[in-house]
Amino acid sequence: MLTSTERPPASASIRGKLTRSGVAEGEASKGATTRARIMARALELAGQVGLESLSIGDLARELGLSKSGLFAHFRSKERLLLDVLEVAAEHFNARIFRPAVRAPRGEARLVALFEHWVKQIHSRELPGGGCVFMAGAFEWDDRQGPVRERVVAHFKTLHSTLVRAARISVEEGQFRRDLDLDQFANELHAILLKYHLEARLLRNRKALTHARRSFERLLAEARV
Repeated sequence: MLTSTERPPASASIRGKLTRSGVAEGEASKGATTRARIMARALELAGQVGLESLSIGDLARELGLSKSGLFAHFRSKERLLLDVLEVAAEHFNARIFRPAVRAPRGEARLVALFEHWVKQIHSRELPGGGCVFMAGAFEWDDRQGPVRERVVAHFKTLHSTLVRAARISVEEGQFRRDLDLDQFANELHAILLKYHLEARLLRNRKALTHARRSFERLLAEARV
C-alpha cells in the first residue's frame, strides 16, 4: 500500500490521464484523416479503372503509404471495395437525392431529381470520372459475393426511390392514379443511363436535348 507521501498528487494523476486521453484522441483523429484520404483516392481510382482493378498495393503507392499500413485499415480487398461503394452511395445521395427533396412534393421533386442527376453527369464531377456503381454492375453481374450484393442493393434502392417519387406525384393529384409506377421508374432510369452513355462516352452534343425531350414525354404521359 502506498503511503500518503508515495501517492502521486491528484493533479498529477489527472494530468497523466488527460495526456494519455489527448494522445489517444490525436491518434484516432490522425487515423480518421488518413482513412478519409485513402477512401477519397480509392473512389477516384475505382471510377477510372473499375472496382475489380482497384488494388491495395496500387492504392498504397498512390498515397505514399506502406502496403501493410494501408491493409491495416481494411484487412481485405473485399472490405476496401465495400467501403468504396458506401462512400460512392453517399456521394450520390448528397449530390442528387438530398437536394431534390428540398423541392415541393410531386412533379417538381421529380424534375429536381432529374436536373440534379443530369448536372452531376454533365458537370463531370463524378469521382474518378465515372460511376462506380455502373462499372460494378458490369463487373459483378455474373459473380457472387458481398460486393455484388452491395451493388444490387444500390440499384434496388434507387428503383424504390424513383417509384416512391412517382407515387407522391400520384398522391398529389398530378399523375394518373392508374400510372404503372414501376414502368415509370424504369423509363426514367433508362433515360438517365442513356444520357450518361451519350454524354460521357460518345460525347454527343445533343445528348442533353434528347434526354430532356424523353423526360418531358414521360412526364406528359403520366400527368392527369
